[in-house]
Amino acid sequence: MAKLINLTVFREFFRSTSAGGILLLICVAVSLIIANTGLAGGFNGFLLQEFGFENAAIHLKYPVLLWINDGLMAIFFLLVGLEIKREIVEGELSSVKQASLPVLAAVGGVVVPALLFGLFNNNTPTAHGWGIPMATDIAFALGILSMLGDRVPSGLKIFLAALAIVDDLMAILVIAIFYSTTLQLSYLLYAGGIFALQIIFNRTGVKNIFFYVLPGMVMWYFIHHSGIHATIAGVLTALTLPTTADDTESSLEKLEHALTKPVNFIIMPIFAIANTNITFESGMAEGLVSNLGMGIVIGLFFGKPAGIFIMSYLSVQAKIAELPAGTRWMHVLGLGLLGGIGFTMSIFIALLSFDDVHLQTEAKFAVLVASVASGIAGYLLLNFYNRKVSLREN
Repeated sequence: MAKLINLTVFREFFRSTSAGGILLLICVAVSLIIANTGLAGGFNGFLLQEFGFENAAIHLKYPVLLWINDGLMAIFFLLVGLEIKREIVEGELSSVKQASLPVLAAVGGVVVPALLFGLFNNNTPTAHGWGIPMATDIAFALGILSMLGDRVPSGLKIFLAALAIVDDLMAILVIAIFYSTTLQLSYLLYAGGIFALQIIFNRTGVKNIFFYVLPGMVMWYFIHHSGIHATIAGVLTALTLPTTADDTESSLEKLEHALTKPVNFIIMPIFAIANTNITFESGMAEGLVSNLGMGIVIGLFFGKPAGIFIMSYLSVQAKIAELPAGTRWMHVLGLGLLGGIGFTMSIFIALLSFDDVHLQTEAKFAVLVASVASGIAGYLLLNFYNRKVSLREN
């Protein structure tokens, strides 16, 4: 009986909307423990261990860390791409009126942090990291908002989800354009040919998911060797999956449902454990007041909420958009703070920004501090404001 109860609790946890964020938080703690104990040497050695195969024609032998960051994260971006396409076809981004608020808020939440980062890092060796404070970690942000339950308007959750999806789309474009190495045209043409084949499958009514996923895996190989970050293969594959606006479950929705739990409960936790990996050292806090550290912390903790709030306010005042039902401006400010949880996405861009391990560590620590501060501040603000509103109404 006790075993049955425990299993039931276990299942309920993984069904809850906050489970992904909670699990990521646990994985961050696990990674920090490993990095600061005697396990660190063996763990880092494992991440550098190469596996795969190669011959004269094919090279598929890479370190474990690269398989995680380029391989598993391609599946994450496949899921993000599926969510973006679904929202455009039938969701919160399906009409100009619906899309205006999250799109404009996301633009503000991307531009302002990047500008603030630039103020601290212009004409410095760390200037290339301007994309780091732009990102929002969907799992963490939605997970913390879900912890508030019915204490926040349901429209606020939809707003944050749509905003995070648009934010991810812009992050994908930034990665593709600004964080790719020298292009190898021949591999890029091969990848383009496979993408064209996927489009043909879509246009001719092919609904079998494998006709998109298998070519997508080959496209991943060519994009990886082309100089563009290989995760883009996941997004391109997602955009070709067939979907409809009616009630029938499309190929896109089937794949999205199949990937959601593996991504949230396997892939993102693995990424968090492998890439948080910060060894605490004396004087590390001084990195928070370096150009890089200040740019990231100020960008995420102040820039994100400022950009989201200002653009939301201007778009509503201009009657371009309107706030979700029951949502007040204090809710938008709290949501903006949750948008400052860059964590896994910001760390991902930090790893693309710098080859220097010291700069990577400094950036990751700043992201960790800013994300924790943003999450706590956002939660406390929304919780306090809703208690205040409840007392006023009673």
